[in-house]
Amino acid sequence: MQPAPPGIAAAPADIKAADLPRAADLQRAFALFNQVSAELTQTYEALQGRVASLTEELAVANGKLRRQFEEKEALSERLSSLLDALPAGVVLLDAEALVVAGNPAALAMFGPEIVGRHWGDVVRDHLEPTLTVGEWLLGDRCLSMAESLIASGGGKIILVHDVTEAHRMQSELERSQRLAAMGEMAATLAHQLRTPLAAALLHTANLAQPGLRDDLRARFSAKASDQLRRLERLIQDVLLFARGESSGHDLIAASDLLAEAAQTVEPLMKERGIEFSVTAAVAEAVIVGSRKALFGALVNLLENAMQATPPGGKICLSGHCRGEQLQIAVQDSGPGIAPALKARIFEPFVTTKGQGTGLGLAIALGVARAHGGQIEVFSAPGSGAEFVMTLPLAAEKGREQDA
Repeated sequence: MQPAPPGIAAAPADIKAADLPRAADLQRAFALFNQVSAELTQTYEALQGRVASLTEELAVANGKLRRQFEEKEALSERLSSLLDALPAGVVLLDAEALVVAGNPAALAMFGPEIVGRHWGDVVRDHLEPTLTVGEWLLGDRCLSMAESLIASGGGKIILVHDVTEAHRMQSELERSQRLAAMGEMAATLAHQLRTPLAAALLHTANLAQPGLRDDLRARFSAKASDQLRRLERLIQDVLLFARGESSGHDLIAASDLLAEAAQTVEPLMKERGIEFSVTAAVAEAVIVGSRKALFGALVNLLENAMQATPPGGKICLSGHCRGEQLQIAVQDSGPGIAPALKARIFEPFVTTKGQGTGLGLAIALGVARAHGGQIEVFSAPGSGAEFVMTLPLAAEKGREQDA
C-alpha cells in the first residue's frame, strides 16, 4: 500500500471499500488546489516584479518631467528678464483685445493703468496716426507698432518701437547727402551760372551802343531778360534742392492734383503739337502733403516728357490706386533714355537739354521721398519713357488701431 499524499492522513484500516472513491476525489481536489496555489504564487511574484519595474519607470518619468518643468521655469525667468530689459514695449492682449500685461517699457509709454483696458481705448487716448502706416505719435515721440497673433487663446502681442531717433538720424543722413551733393556740383554750378550771366551781359552791352535801332534794342532787351530769367530759375532750383522738401499737411484729392497739372501743361502741349491724354482712375483717393511741392514735382515730370517728345508725339498722364498707394505715371513717345543716362537721370545737373538746369528730376524725386514715396523710370532706347511716382494714400482721419 502506497503512503498517503502530504497533508492527507492515511486511511484507517477500518475504512470501508465504498469510501475509497470519495477519498480519491478529495485527494485530486487537494492536488488541484496545490497546483493553483503554486500558479498564483508565481503570478504574484511576476506582478511584484512588474510593479517594481513600473515604479522604476515612473520614477524616471517623474525625474524627466521635473527637469523639464525646471527648464521651463528657468526659460520663463530668462524670458521675463529679457522682456523687462527690452527697450521696446510689449503689450499682451486677450481674445477680447483687453490688455492683460505689459513689460516695463510699455507701461512707461502708456502708464500702468492700461492693464485691464481695451487696447482700442488705449490707442485713442494716447496715440495720433501719422502719414506712415504702422507709425503713431505719442507726444513728441514717433512709435512703430507691429502685432502678432497668439496661436492658442486667440490673443495678440503688440510690439511697440520708439523710432524717433531713427527718424532723426534719417533726416541727418538726408541732409548730409544733400550737402555732399552740393559740394560735388559746386564746379558745375559755377559753369551753369556763368553761361546765362555772360549772355545777359553781352546783350545788355549791345543796348549801350549809340544809334541802335528800336527793333534791335527790343530784341537785345528780350534776350537779356530771357537769360536773366534762366539765371533766376537756376538759382531757385539750386536753393530748393539744397533746402530739401518737407511734406505738409494739406488734404489733397488725387483727381484735383491730376486735373490741376493737366490744365497747366495742356496749352503748352497744343502749342508744340503733342497729343495729350489724361486717365484718372483714382475715385476719391486722398493724399496728405504739400500741394505746392507735389504740383511742382508733377509739372516737372510733364515738362521733362514734353521736352523729350517731338511734335506729333503722345504724352499720357494717368493715376491709379494700388492697395494703399497712389501711382501717377507720365508716359511719352520720345526717343527713350540710354542705359548709361538712365542710371544717372535723377542726379543734379544731369540733362540732355541745352537750356535745362538738370535739377527738375532731382527735385521731383526729393519731393516724392519727403512724402514717403518714390519715383521710378522705365525706358529703353527708341520706345519712349515712363516716370511713375508712387505716394502713400492718406490714412483715415481719427482711425483706431485694429485690435
